[in-house]
Amino acid sequence: MDKLSYALGIGIGSQLAGMGAKELNIDDFAQAIKDVISGAELKVDNSEAQTLVQNFFQEQEAKQQAAAAEAGKAAKQAGEAFLAENGKKDGIVTLPSGLQYQVLKEGNGKQPKATDQVKCHYEGTLIDGTVFDSSYQRNQPATFGLNQVIAGWTEGVQLMQEGAKYRFFIPYHLAYGERGAGASIPPFAALIFDVELIEVV
Repeated sequence: MDKLSYALGIGIGSQLAGMGAKELNIDDFAQAIKDVISGAELKVDNSEAQTLVQNFFQEQEAKQQAAAAEAGKAAKQAGEAFLAENGKKDGIVTLPSGLQYQVLKEGNGKQPKATDQVKCHYEGTLIDGTVFDSSYQRNQPATFGLNQVIAGWTEGVQLMQEGAKYRFFIPYHLAYGERGAGASIPPFAALIFDVELIEVV
């Protein structure tokens, strides 16, 4: 086996798989490569080839958008249903913005304003319990400006005093919205955060 040829094939194959081109006719694909490299007459001219490839990518994009919209719709409904049920529980306060919170422990220190820096320990989960971020796991509290975080945090942490620990249930529009964040927070995700306000810096 010629390892270089195979290695080049791996690179191109990975790219094509990533683009969703999993139903290619591999024999025709290999034939086209042979024809180009050997200078043989092409069986599909360049302009038609370009059009075919463009159409393929447009179709793939439309499929991906439809799948993302479907997943987003499901996540939005799941989040709304979760918050509606959660709001009926004892000890859960629902604010006009849609933010919900539960007092796990009251504090007795300073209360921050939106413009303050705060030092917090926190853990964030999706509504299915998946942890996506935790300062506890890093064993390192985080310090940040309250006006530099998601709206649910900005609003919620201002209710706390130093020493308090609250649990926030944050609807998607006060979290990462229709886009989500990175690989771990999907679009339209409602989030749960346990937040301990250590200090108003």
